[in-house]
Amino acid sequence: MVKKKKNKHNFWKRLHFKYRLSIMNENTLEEIWKIKASIFSGAVLLLIFAFFLISITSAIIIATPIRYYLPGYLDAEVREKALRSAIKTDSLEQQLKYQEAYINNLRDIFKGTRQIDSVKTIDTISVSENDPLLKKTDREKAYTKRFEEEEKYNLSVLSPTTTTPMESVIFFKPAVGTIISKFDPKKNHFGITIKTSAKTTISATLEGIVIYAGLDIKAGYTIQIQHKNGFISIYKNNSLLLKKLGEKVRTGEAIAIIENTKEEVAASSLEFELWYKGSAVNPENYISF
Repeated sequence: MVKKKKNKHNFWKRLHFKYRLSIMNENTLEEIWKIKASIFSGAVLLLIFAFFLISITSAIIIATPIRYYLPGYLDAEVREKALRSAIKTDSLEQQLKYQEAYINNLRDIFKGTRQIDSVKTIDTISVSENDPLLKKTDREKAYTKRFEEEEKYNLSVLSPTTTTPMESVIFFKPAVGTIISKFDPKKNHFGITIKTSAKTTISATLEGIVIYAGLDIKAGYTIQIQHKNGFISIYKNNSLLLKKLGEKVRTGEAIAIIENTKEEVAASSLEFELWYKGSAVNPENYISF
């Protein structure tokens, strides 16, 4: 036991024993440079030097184009760029199809040859214009008849035409919110702006056919619906579209979703326009908001 302890003590002593390394001038035997170090301190200094050398080398490789010459690194980056390019290409092709279908749709509408091949039934909450709950009651019919008799000879309420765009049409409110911008054609504002709450569902104001559904550079995600009696409703600045081009929608059916962000008011507002036979009309004259 005493011998083992002595060997351990001698080994530890040898590790800490200092050696002297000096450089001398051969002609004058003058000592120019010297250093004293033990095996233990030399090993520690060597490890510190290796750590700093590895750290500096790694930083240079990561921060400079030298990394492109490492095997395997360039392949991963090229694959990532190729994947992103493929996704962008697919999106552009899809947008191109939407634009082409939109143009074909408009051409067919102007020609009067638009035909619906199929109608998709979607499980959603909607309101039909023929809903019995929307029909007038006997009390309402009696009031309407009495009002018509009273105003029969009032020339101020007579319409110059026999038919009006409101005849047999029941409009549905497109979104629940507050109107923050009114209809003003003089300022090129052909609709109203409705400030909505978080994740508001946008509803179709009338039955009709989707003639455009896609991303507009200025108006964001936009959907346009062709209705009967010459009406077209436009819903701009949506976050998500629920309907596609050519689909038939019912009154009150969900067609889009708009999110609410606190950064900008415009980001959480619906731009709603109502057009009648090619002219913009004030939606507030037809819909009670």
